[in-house]
Amino acid sequence: MIDRDLKRCLGQMMKGVQVVAATHNDVTRAYTSHWVCQVSFDEPVLMASISPKHDTYPLIASSGRFAVSILAGDQVEPGQYFSYPGHRFRYVADEWIADADGWPVVPDALAWLGCEVEDRIVGRYDHDLFFARVVAFGEGRLGEAPLLYSSRHGWRVGGEAAREKGESVRDRLTARVEARFGFGGPDATNVP
Repeated sequence: MIDRDLKRCLGQMMKGVQVVAATHNDVTRAYTSHWVCQVSFDEPVLMASISPKHDTYPLIASSGRFAVSILAGDQVEPGQYFSYPGHRFRYVADEWIADADGWPVVPDALAWLGCEVEDRIVGRYDHDLFFARVVAFGEGRLGEAPLLYSSRHGWRVGGEAAREKGESVRDRLTARVEARFGFGGPDATNVP
């Protein structure tokens, strides 16, 4: 069990919200997650943390694939719908899942990613970690703000810029390093 104070600290982490869905033998299930992340710059590989208790788990394990729909800020309703354990719903509502080239995705999401499982870590944690390659994708409303979630703050909408347009924080920091130490940043050839 996680310490109460530590849990409050972890709850400060704000993450994007996705719906992870899988289909196997004509059965589709989905769940809301904020535990999907990109794990490589060079290759399109994601890691999804999935509970073996969830009804989507055996579909992903059997089919070796899943789809990730990245929700927009106005998609709290489908996010909430799929956040309930699958046993509460005996079917997946047609208005929340559509077929996109054989992938079960949330309509009008910011984007969707079709993933094939390459590796997984099983039984070490209360969730198993699935590492999957993105093999298909679709752009949706990419310009809109994403839906975010924190266990401490709940549902939020992201999108406000954290810096002024045209401002380069990197250039400003590099200039400070150069002024203080007399050499450029990590690309400089005169680094001691």
